[in-house]
Amino acid sequence: LRYYERVGLIPPVKRKESGIRDYDEEDIKWVEFIKCMRNAGLTIDALIEYTTLFTEGDRTLEARKNILADEKQRLIEKRKEIDETIKRLNQ
Repeated sequence: LRYYERVGLIPPVKRKESGIRDYDEEDIKWVEFIKCMRNAGLTIDALIEYTTLFTEGDRTLEARKNILADEKQRLIEKRKEIDETIKRLNQ
């Protein structure tokens, strides 16, 4: 989680007076989103770009949608490749 925060995959997390990170519900949603996207194979660079744009507000909504649409298309193509491999293995 510290790595995700350090490289900009999740927005900075609030800290307690003692300096310990204090994850709230919004922080947890970000972590779950990043984990889901990473598990699906999205690149760290694409996710950093998405997070950076998110912090800039609603004016970046279209750019964020484009990032996710591009990544979705890449995943669809990857799924086709995997399906073809499975088909060959079944033969």
